[in-house]
Amino acid sequence: MELQIEFDKAVAFINSIGISVIFQPIESASFLPGLSIHNGSIMVDKTKLKYPGDILHEAGHIAVVPAAERATLCEADIAVRKDRGAEEMMSIAWSYAACIHLQLDPSFVFHDQGYKGGGGSIADNFSQGQYFGVPMLQWVGLALEEKRAAEENKPAYPVMLQWIRD
Repeated sequence: MELQIEFDKAVAFINSIGISVIFQPIESASFLPGLSIHNGSIMVDKTKLKYPGDILHEAGHIAVVPAAERATLCEADIAVRKDRGAEEMMSIAWSYAACIHLQLDPSFVFHDQGYKGGGGSIADNFSQGQYFGVPMLQWVGLALEEKRAAEENKPAYPVMLQWIRD
């Protein structure tokens, strides 16, 4: 039951920042069971959804792409995007920040079956302030690293300045 509450909290948050979550059957194969990205929206097939926290990672993928490209982003595009590696690291950092913001245990996203078995390790490192992806979040205006945050008297990551890239 708690997992459903966490999932509902994540869905409400994702919708609130302007990313649509649409519940419908997913007939084609998808990278994550029960989740797909289509035209900048997250499609969820509850009958196939295996790890509900993965929805925050998928939202991160949508949030970090430039606004001009967001409405046409589809799952198949992610693997061939020019900045794929940077966007993957940003979406990981983004989803960790979302967990902290929503007061969800990071294991909701960073479970042992995710990230090629390294989800727990990512969560452990991030919880100790050993982040990756944050310099790129700073570069696109979504968050600030500690040094720059102190210089600008603004909050540092994992607090986000904004959730969606312009």
